[in-house]
Amino acid sequence: MFGNFLIGLREGLEASLVVCILVAYLVKTGNRRQLPPLWAGVGIAVTLSLAFGALLQFGSSTLTFQAKEALGGTLSILSVGLVTWMVFWMRRTARHLKSELQDKLDAALAVGTGALVVTSFFAVGREGLETSLFIWTAAQATGDGIRPLIGALLGLATSVVLGWLFYKGALRINLARFFRWTGAMLVVVAAGVLAYGIHDLQEADLLPGLHDLAFDISTTIPPDSWYGTLLKGVFNFQPDPTVLQVIVWALYLTPVMGFFLAPERPRPAPNTQTAAGAPAE
Repeated sequence: MFGNFLIGLREGLEASLVVCILVAYLVKTGNRRQLPPLWAGVGIAVTLSLAFGALLQFGSSTLTFQAKEALGGTLSILSVGLVTWMVFWMRRTARHLKSELQDKLDAALAVGTGALVVTSFFAVGREGLETSLFIWTAAQATGDGIRPLIGALLGLATSVVLGWLFYKGALRINLARFFRWTGAMLVVVAAGVLAYGIHDLQEADLLPGLHDLAFDISTTIPPDSWYGTLLKGVFNFQPDPTVLQVIVWALYLTPVMGFFLAPERPRPAPNTQTAAGAPAE
């Protein structure tokens, strides 16, 4: 549940900040009349994300066991790839998100109303689709469709409140630091989702080694105990993983976390040479 709360909070806050920046920029530049198209784009993005989540949930319920496991495993790997790209993208752009969005909004305003709808749709829709996919795969991994959904909704609700407080100027935090540490926690969550995706593909007979267990500590950490449930809900922990699951988990978590926490390289200084290529003597 905590893992899905974190997903909802982080993705929802990213979308809330995007909307707040767009709304504030339109208001400050005297373009209040363009707010309805902006909210239309946001509404379409939210509706599409909900429809995508419903399609995943109800569409998969009609599949056979092997087909459902194959779908779950494939989408788990896809969602991990998307979340990994997202956390690195936000780590790189968090400091410059406002200026980038304002540049895109200026271009959309110059084109017309339709471009404004498209800009707000894509700004929010990407986070919405990623959230729907990742929450669905995390719910499949935990085997409980209710608590992950509650956790995600609580995270989204919290992100909306925080976004409103940001807009009102009542809350100021270091966004780069916030996205850095929540991104690191999401990398750990993603590693668990990836390992469970591998398990799904093994159960679908698409990968070997289903019965080759790396270890089995089910008696020490029973899956139905409160701490076993907590570990599974937060980290997708499994007390009896296969050898392939452990290998894939380690091969993902170690390099990705290392790259993510590594200090950013300083950007090169602008070239001060003259257009001719060298300073005049």
